[in-house]
Amino acid sequence: MEKLVYTDGHYLSTVSSPPWFTRHFPSLVFYVKFLGCVLEGYFQAKRGLYDGDAWAQNSLHVLQALERVGVMIDVRGLEHVEQLEGPCVFIGNHMSIMETMILPIMIQPTKPVTFVVKQSLLDYPVFKHIMRAREPVALTRDNPRLDLRTILEDGAQKLLSGTSMIIFPQKTRMLEFDPAQFNSIGVKLAKKAGVPVIPIALVTDAWQNGRLLKDFGIIDPSKKVSFYFGKPLWIEGRGAEEQARIIEFIQGHLQHERSVAK
Repeated sequence: MEKLVYTDGHYLSTVSSPPWFTRHFPSLVFYVKFLGCVLEGYFQAKRGLYDGDAWAQNSLHVLQALERVGVMIDVRGLEHVEQLEGPCVFIGNHMSIMETMILPIMIQPTKPVTFVVKQSLLDYPVFKHIMRAREPVALTRDNPRLDLRTILEDGAQKLLSGTSMIIFPQKTRMLEFDPAQFNSIGVKLAKKAGVPVIPIALVTDAWQNGRLLKDFGIIDPSKKVSFYFGKPLWIEGRGAEEQARIIEFIQGHLQHERSVAK
C-alpha cells in the first residue's frame, strides 16, 4: 500500500506548476479526478473490499488530486500520532469536506480510525456505501441527548476495541473558529473510554463550500492547506482544562496561519 511519505512528522507537498488548462480550470480538473476516487471507493465498498488499507489508499488519491491542480498541503505533528500507543480521540475544527477526505491517509496507516458523522451522510447517494463500510458513529443532530448517549456508548465501545475516533465538535463547517460552537463531547468521550485526545488545527478553505451543493465548492490553489496535530492530552477531572487547551491550540495555529498568509 502506498503511504504518505513524511520526515520527522512533517509532510509538505512538492507541487510543480500545473499545465495551462489545469491552472485556469482547477476545480473542473480536480472534480473529474475526485469522481474517479469516489467511484473507486464505491465499487470496493459494494464488493465488501473497502477495508482500512483501501480507505487510506483512496484518501491518498484525493490528496494527490488536490496537489495535481496546485494545492499545497502542509501537515505537521504526525509524530504524535505515530508515537502514541493505543487509540485516541482526534478533535479538530471543521472547515470543509477536505478534512473528511484526506485525514484517513494521515491516521489510518498508523491507527485504525473512524469518524463521528451526521446520519444523513449514511444516506448520501454513492458515498453512503463508502461511509457505511468504515462503520462510523452516526448522530441525528436533532436530538442532543440521544446523540450524547450514542457517542458515549458506541464511541467508547469502538475506542475500547482499538479504533480511534475523529470528532468535529462544531455543529456545521465554519471558516471562522467560534469557541462557543465548539462543544466538549470529544473530551467527554475520551474521559469515559480512558484514552487521550489529540487536537487537530486545520485550514482547508482551499476546497470551498459550494452554494448549491455544499460538498462541491471551488478549488482555490492559491490558498495553502495546513494540518497541525498536537501532543496527546489525558483527561483529568471533568476535562474543562483540557477543553480549554484544545481550543487554545486550534485558535493559536489558525491565527498563525492567517498572519503568515498576509
